[in-house]
Amino acid sequence: MKKQTISSLTKKISSGWHHFNIRQRIHRDFEPFPHPKKLIRFIDKAIFFVGIAGPIMTLPQLNKIWIERNATGVSLVSWTAYALISLCWLTYGIVHDVKPIIVTYAAWFLIESTIVIGIIKFG
Repeated sequence: MKKQTISSLTKKISSGWHHFNIRQRIHRDFEPFPHPKKLIRFIDKAIFFVGIAGPIMTLPQLNKIWIERNATGVSLVSWTAYALISLCWLTYGIVHDVKPIIVTYAAWFLIESTIVIGIIKFG
């Protein structure tokens, strides 16, 4: 199997979310993973919190739709698109076994799908 260099791997990257997965692959060949520097290890672990915090910030939207039963002004097209994009990212995370992506996009997909259902029901 041909060993790829760091520059050849980074040229293939088009999104910041790929960084964690690529860093794992690069460090399997060049340096230990988890990273020996405390700051980078902290960032690697903190990404789980960030991945969960984002969907939690959407809970007020869920409250408006499901508790107040009011979906006025909430776009069905946008939230459906968000859910489909999250499903694509979730699939990617599962296929490549990247836990931060799996955790983040499973939470996003669950919340976005619940919002879509609420828009259909109460909109």
